[in-house]
Amino acid sequence: MAAAAELGYVPNNHARALITGKSGVIGLIVPDIANPFFPPIIRHAQLAAEELGLSVFIADTDGDADREVTMIGRLSPQVDGLIIAASRLPEKSLTTIAQRMPTVLINRDVDKISRVLVSATEALAEGINHFVRGGHTRIAYVEGPPKSWSNMQRLTSVTQAMNSHGLDGIFLQAPAGTFTDGVDASAMVVESGATAVIAFDDVIAHGLMSGFRERGLRIPDDICILGCDDTLAITTFPSLSSITLDLAKAGRIAVEALRNTQPKRGVIEKRIELEGNLVLRGTTG
Repeated sequence: MAAAAELGYVPNNHARALITGKSGVIGLIVPDIANPFFPPIIRHAQLAAEELGLSVFIADTDGDADREVTMIGRLSPQVDGLIIAASRLPEKSLTTIAQRMPTVLINRDVDKISRVLVSATEALAEGINHFVRGGHTRIAYVEGPPKSWSNMQRLTSVTQAMNSHGLDGIFLQAPAGTFTDGVDASAMVVESGATAVIAFDDVIAHGLMSGFRERGLRIPDDICILGCDDTLAITTFPSLSSITLDLAKAGRIAVEALRNTQPKRGVIEKRIELEGNLVLRGTTG
């Protein structure tokens, strides 16, 4: 081995795969590699894979279902299993994929497929309680991409929490979930008369803050903001209140689930939910 290393020889994984039937590679598919939500998942999935002697191929679908199908088709012949994060595909399609090869989902709740769900349910309820205690009665939620499981989960949580306080929530959309969408949505929030706003994620929250400043609003004196994911909090002024999620753990658990694949049963179904925590900072008073 020392001589081989000195001469620059490395194992031929393709040849090894012909004998073992294993490529030693995991495929990781995400909708937007530039979104701050996904790099911690990617980083820690890679670290977990390296500890197990595995490699990771990463594909970005740009949040497009057709592109996701294409990426799955390209990766499948080259990998031993797939981790699909925040999939935009219908449940039936994901079930079919999981029947054909070991598959683990992150932030998609589909029966009979092993999945890791990073939840903000309890933390969002705490955030709304905080706003209500502060005297806010007009609270807005700016939604993210409509096909996102996380958005539906957060929308449901916000709606239930609002109802528990007898409040009629104000629901607005930032369709692509970009910073620019957040800036554009700030005008709608101001027109709605909301004094507190919850953003689908920190990217949208950051855009809202910029839009509010352009309109001369002071944060948190004139309006309060709560983000979600806790990925940009320390880069804003004032620092953004947000919901911290254990994305690193989600990436590791997904890799471990694939590693525990059974020869005839595939990935044993598990539903693992990781609950987030509310972190109050400068934008919520």
